[in-house]
Amino acid sequence: MPTKTEINEFSEMIALLTKENKITHLDAILHHCEQTGMEVDVASSLISIALKTKIKEEAQENNMLKKTSKLPI
Repeated sequence: MPTKTEINEFSEMIALLTKENKITHLDAILHHCEQTGMEVDVASSLISIALKTKIKEEAQENNMLKKTSKLPI
């Protein structure tokens, strides 16, 4: 079971990869796994709720998931 510190560090690393390489969060996770040899199953346990939300939003923008309705703010 990963700690909150490990989850936060992983999220920060993925955010940095996303900005540096101009790729999606999901691609950044896969890139990180390839570069470090981390298993995808291990990476999936490190994904925070905020990161899951970002991945979901990107998938909806790229028509990989059905768009959900949002309340106007």
